[in-house]
Amino acid sequence: MEMEDIVVKEFHLTIVLNDRELVALLCSPEKLDCLAIGFLFSEGLINSKDDIKEIDLNAEGSLVRVATKMPQKFPEDILSKRLIGSSGGKGGSPYAGIDPRSKIDTPIHLSPSEVLNLVEQFVHRSELFESTGGVHSAALCDTKSILVFSEDIGRHNAIDKVFGECLLKDIPIHDRLLVTSGRVSSEILSKAAKRKIPLLISKSAPTNLGVKLADELGITLIGFVRENRMNVYTHSWRVVSHGK
Repeated sequence: MEMEDIVVKEFHLTIVLNDRELVALLCSPEKLDCLAIGFLFSEGLINSKDDIKEIDLNAEGSLVRVATKMPQKFPEDILSKRLIGSSGGKGGSPYAGIDPRSKIDTPIHLSPSEVLNLVEQFVHRSELFESTGGVHSAALCDTKSILVFSEDIGRHNAIDKVFGECLLKDIPIHDRLLVTSGRVSSEILSKAAKRKIPLLISKSAPTNLGVKLADELGITLIGFVRENRMNVYTHSWRVVSHGK
């Protein structure tokens, strides 16, 4: 029997910083300006909205040019243009750009019921996943609700879109939580740590290095949040029965 099905779109985006082609990302064709800025933010090539002079997305949406107010010094590992697949993984040290001596000690707390409520909101937010099953999602939250939500075929991209939107719209990241649908590898944990996120929640599993990094950097890592259960892997003191 033949039938029609909805298939998720895969898109090719080239990011140019100060007239130098840095990278081509395989991604979903939404919030491309946020993706570009979030990627540069995660790579440490821009540190704030004030660094940005201009953002220009071409008519086809396949190339975004970002100009900074001051010249940027490019790290050796990004001096040549490279293609990053939809998985987003680039390898390298998980501590890149992080001071391993600087623990995140933000005293934010939430209850198990608040964790479950956030994930319940999260899973019903993505109509694209409901129709295709082919995207990852990420969200910046407070303890009660979702503040910024993005989705992409790549789990890294979805997180970069969240951080890029926050930067462009002046949405505070400090003292917020990050929820993701994807596996929490050391690279995903590193993205959260660079932004001083104290609590990372996932529907999926972490890797051993993701757990190790979360423990060393003071991040509460919660995984396998499904139905009425969850695993708290590190720094469980932030998960309290009364939600205060």
